[in-house]
Amino acid sequence: MTSADTPPAVTDAAGWDLVYRPRNLPRWAIAAAVVVLAIHITFGLLLTIDDVGVRNLGGSDQVAIILIGVLISAAILLFTRPRLRVGAAGVEVRNLVTVRLFEWDRVLGLTYPEKGFGAWLLFPADEHITVLAVQAGDGQRAIDAMGRFRELEERYRGTVRPGH
Repeated sequence: MTSADTPPAVTDAAGWDLVYRPRNLPRWAIAAAVVVLAIHITFGLLLTIDDVGVRNLGGSDQVAIILIGVLISAAILLFTRPRLRVGAAGVEVRNLVTVRLFEWDRVLGLTYPEKGFGAWLLFPADEHITVLAVQAGDGQRAIDAMGRFRELEERYRGTVRPGH
């Protein structure tokens, strides 16, 4: 069985029944970060060539251009962080920066909106948060993760979520 065939539902040592990370988003984020950094390094190194036209640029300008590229690349790499974990404790959602744990009594379900970037974790009073880990771009793998989520939801909440 190859890594592409491994199911998204895996129990880890911390007691999570489902740990799901997107497959395509991190790949695209890493590629974009590399391209952005390469462009900034290239332009930073070429900045002081006399044929460019501007004559009053120096080493500090080169360093600044490269550091801006490092910062932008680091921000892009935040897209490698999304993760969804589901277990008896509840649903943990890690998006770009924040990690939040929602107990089962607060969660109504997980759905994929008609127009959206990621799945939505639903709460009472029509509230939701986006779960960047579950994306349509991951195809069947994301569908399997949502199915596994619903199985675990039924087990831990003891009820079937209302249809959306």
